[in-house]
Amino acid sequence: MSEWECPQRSFPLNALERGSYWAPLYSFVRGRSYSMHDAQDLTQSFFAYLIEHKVYARVDRQKGRFRSFLLASLKNFLADAYDRERTLKRGGGQDFLPLHEQQIEEAESVFQNQCTAGSEELMFDRSWAEALVAAGLERLSAIYQSEAKKELFNELRIFLAGCAGPLPAYADLADRLGMTESTLRSHVTRLRARYREALRDEVRRTVDTEAEVDEELHELLRVLTRG
Repeated sequence: MSEWECPQRSFPLNALERGSYWAPLYSFVRGRSYSMHDAQDLTQSFFAYLIEHKVYARVDRQKGRFRSFLLASLKNFLADAYDRERTLKRGGGQDFLPLHEQQIEEAESVFQNQCTAGSEELMFDRSWAEALVAAGLERLSAIYQSEAKKELFNELRIFLAGCAGPLPAYADLADRLGMTESTLRSHVTRLRARYREALRDEVRRTVDTEAEVDEELHELLRVLTRG
């Protein structure tokens, strides 16, 4: 049984409730030429529909990845949108998914950055990949914080994929951190290894087998490096 087939498992309900994939779904809706406010309402309504009707618990693991399931579900939801009563608007007045202005602004910023990428499916895939990268970084940050090494993580995260900015010289950074250059290199090597595993953990929650983890990671990299 895959993780999303069982309501007792942490995914996808927890991920849905904390809005991990709100931005990718919002980007897809915006790509369908909906206004910003209509896209917000429709995305919120879709999340409410998923959670209220426990649609996530009925997905057949043999029919594909959770990413594909969510996108197909959203397409069906939008196709029926005009036939629905708008009682689901903003969750039908129920607090299924608290939505904050910062979350809205970030999702709209993602859409604006992606809107020249091509079709709404391509925007969704790229936004999904970025959401997984962000979740992996968040997971790794929490690990370092639990080890009382949050400051070290903040100093070294620039060496990870998905972090913008020019890389500092090892010698200069080692001097600033009060360690040898060889020790710094060891920390960076370990950080990168742990990041890869954190990212695998995030992807693993959206697929059913280890082979699919590798395939999804390959697809994630392809989407992120697409010109």
